[in-house]
Amino acid sequence: MPQNVVLDGPAPWGFRLSGGKDFNQPLTITRVTPGSKASRVNLCPGDIILAIQGVSTDGVTHAEAQNKIKDSTNQLFLKIERPETKMWSPQVIEEGQVNPFKINLEADKQDVDYFEHKFNVRPKPFTTASQRSPKPLTSIEESHVYRMLQEDHELPHEPRQSGSFKALQDYVESDGTRPMVTRSVKAPVSKPQAATSSLQKLPLCDKCGTGIVGTVVKARDKYRHPACFVCSDCGVNLKQKGYFFVEGQLYCEAHARMRMTPPEGHDLVTVYPTA
Repeated sequence: MPQNVVLDGPAPWGFRLSGGKDFNQPLTITRVTPGSKASRVNLCPGDIILAIQGVSTDGVTHAEAQNKIKDSTNQLFLKIERPETKMWSPQVIEEGQVNPFKINLEADKQDVDYFEHKFNVRPKPFTTASQRSPKPLTSIEESHVYRMLQEDHELPHEPRQSGSFKALQDYVESDGTRPMVTRSVKAPVSKPQAATSSLQKLPLCDKCGTGIVGTVVKARDKYRHPACFVCSDCGVNLKQKGYFFVEGQLYCEAHARMRMTPPEGHDLVTVYPTA
């Protein structure tokens, strides 16, 4: 039957909720803190909350229910329903009638095979295999498996020898008449890795003489690093400024003009390559 419960504020109330419309489960109390306000009004885990502050919880999500509980400051009114708890006890029958004042605590007789896996089964002693009737073992020494292991343990075993020691022993026992044959084992030698020729395939910088990895600047038949693509006189980078070869060296326009002297009666004209 539904019950109305009143908790005096303020919070905390001392219980935890689960469920809600978004979980397709009723709002249920899952935990009650001992000594809390919820425990003083006898709230229990498993109680289903039907209403909060007089408002039905049908269609209420978990977050909405938590907010309603948090908004309650002075008192918290809950309508709960506690599932019915049923208890069962074995009956005692006397003279064909059930005695309501006695409980049967005797365990039912269980008849199970030896290799069945069931709970609360009394372990059976080890038995020897026999065609007529099994005889229980009184000690471990009577076990056939135990005797077989003991006999195998008592048999003398020839000590193990390495191949080189055995060859030396045969040579000594034969007074040197039998040749001593030993097997030589060489340590594994790792093959040296072939030198990579990737650096030889890299273009060499015309200025610094090292291989170029990444961006390569090509001027005529010469290769340079982007940082080495500079004027031989002033060191200015010639990127997007034009470059000039004078006697195999790169120059900017100003220093190229200074190094070129035209014949008498002729003017110096700058010609830019088309490709």
